[in-house]
Amino acid sequence: MANTVLIVEDERILREIIKDYFLNEGYEVLEAGDGKTALALFQEHSVQLILLDIMLPELDGWSVCRRIRKTSDVPIIMLTARVDEDDTLLGFELGADDYVTKPYSPPVLLARAKRLIESRSRSDRAAQSAGSGTNGNGGAGDTLSLSGIKIHFLSRTVTADGEPVGLTHTEFEILAYLMQNEGIVISREQLITKIWGYEYAGDDRTINTHIRNVRTKLGDKAKLIMTVVRTGYKFEDGL
Repeated sequence: MANTVLIVEDERILREIIKDYFLNEGYEVLEAGDGKTALALFQEHSVQLILLDIMLPELDGWSVCRRIRKTSDVPIIMLTARVDEDDTLLGFELGADDYVTKPYSPPVLLARAKRLIESRSRSDRAAQSAGSGTNGNGGAGDTLSLSGIKIHFLSRTVTADGEPVGLTHTEFEILAYLMQNEGIVISREQLITKIWGYEYAGDDRTINTHIRNVRTKLGDKAKLIMTVVRTGYKFEDGL
């Protein structure tokens, strides 16, 4: 079954251009010109990726992202003509996985979207492998548990001392990668390559923001993710 992409863009011509690129690559495409329509389509269909413009009629992209994140960790790429770095960070704080500024090259956007979809697919396949008894995740079967934090790969859920922790796709990938490499310092560059799989155009604040989100959601367990000055991060079990 083909992956489905929801394109939320109020500029019809631009939306059609993006749509054609994804259709030509074999994706199913849903399209919306405003935020309310986007939410309705998301609730009615199974979607593997959302391309979400910020400046939308009816309901802006920030609000759409915030509402979707209440129930889903589907990968989201924000699209915007605004280049303010604070806007980028706000998008990540709300749960966006990537951020593309206009004007952009549709082939580049397609490549970044494919990376996110493939990353999610690889995670799902690894989880299925773990669930069948092949330990490909550094844990026992379907789960990896350290210091009270348990990752369930098949369901892509996380608990801390038994309480659910709601993470986005990117946040889940970051936490899993750090826990799978417990005690090893992971550089920001390694995280970027692992999570996005391409030469990312942002700066260190992008990774810092995602890490801050993960720590906030982990509550008392936040201290387990240690900052290594001028290098990156590591997960330290047993602190």
